[in-house]
Parts: sequence; C-alpha cells; structure tokens
Amino acid sequence: MELVIGTKRWSTWSMRPWLAIRRAGLPFSETLVALRQEENRTREAILPHSPSGLVPALKDGDVTVWDSLAICEYLAERAPQLWPADPGARALARSAAAEMHSGFQALRQECPMALDEPPRRRELSEAAQANVRRIVELWRDMLGRFGGPFLAGDWSIADAFYTPVATRFRTYQVDLRDLGDSDGAAGAYADRLLQTPEYLAWERAALAER
Repeated sequence: MELVIGTKRWSTWSMRPWLAIRRAGLPFSETLVALRQEENRTREAILPHSPSGLVPALKDGDVTVWDSLAICEYLAERAPQLWPADPGARALARSAAAEMHSGFQALRQECPMALDEPPRRRELSEAAQANVRRIVELWRDMLGRFGGPFLAGDWSIADAFYTPVATRFRTYQVDLRDLGDSDGAAGAYADRLLQTPEYLAWERAALAER
C-alpha cells in the first residue's frame, strides 16, 4: 500500500490515516506532497495520486481511496483492532470520528494545525468556544463510559481523528478547564494522544521536513 500525504506540519487529514496504519502495523510506503505551493502546483502534484486533488489518498493495487475516514475504514478491514470489538463501543467510536470528520469548522479555521510554531495564546470566538465545549463533552462522556485511557477504551480510529485537535489545543494554549473540563480528564486525554509512539513519530518527521 502507498499512502499519499501532505506536509506533516499542517495536514490534519493526512495525519489521521497515517496514525491508523502505523498503529495497525500494516506495511506501506509514503509519498509526501508539499502543500501551500504557488498557484495550482499543489493540486497538480496531488492529481496523479488522488482524483479529488486532495490528500490523503491510499493506493492499494488498482484501488485508490481518497478520503481520510474512508481510508481508515479500508484499513480496519485489514486490521479490525482499529475499531472496538464491542458493537456498541464501535458505533460510538465511529460516531465520534464522523463528528470530527464533518464538524467543528470554527475551531478548524481559527486554530489551524501548525506543529512547527511555538505555543501562543489565541482568543477564540464564541463559535470556536462552542466547538471546544462540545469536544470536551464528547471526550469526557466516552472516557467516563469506557474507562479510558482512550475514547473507547483501547486506542481506535476515533483517537486518530482527535489527535490533531490535541495539537491545536497545545499550540493555541486552549485551557479546557475554562470550557467544561472540570476535573482535567479531557486535558489528560489530550496529553495522552500526544505521547503515543505513532504521534511522536509523526511529530519528529514533521519538524525535520524543513
């Protein structure tokens, strides 16, 4: 399998399936496309790999999968441990991943992932604060329901989807205690996401890109 990804410092969408495939231990090669090139060069560089002109894309023989959640589902067919074995837990983990996949637009826009930038405080709009409150609520509910250490117990694709969020909270110094994390459980979970071997490998590579 070949996973086509964008610049590791910035591409949250690329990070998610990369974390999943590393966690699954599936063999793959990596093709990196530099993002934010002038004019249409980024899209032109991606199009030979992805019909959408966007990353990530997974190529497996004559099959190309070009959406991060679809890629993760494809990987889970090879490595079922990427989702919880229990049907109820699996459904909730999928719901959490899907909510991240399609939502939280204000947080995305105001706090883009920037792994190479030093931490700095950013004032969030009411819409972004509402996004963070919802994320904290979701995290706390699932951690309480399944007992941790990750959202559905063991690490799953749902955790891959929220790892870039944890980097945003760190970079922009978002104090989750001000946004519903009364006992620090959500903040501790964010810290755990950023200490997994898979994330640390991504971060090292991201900081070495320049």
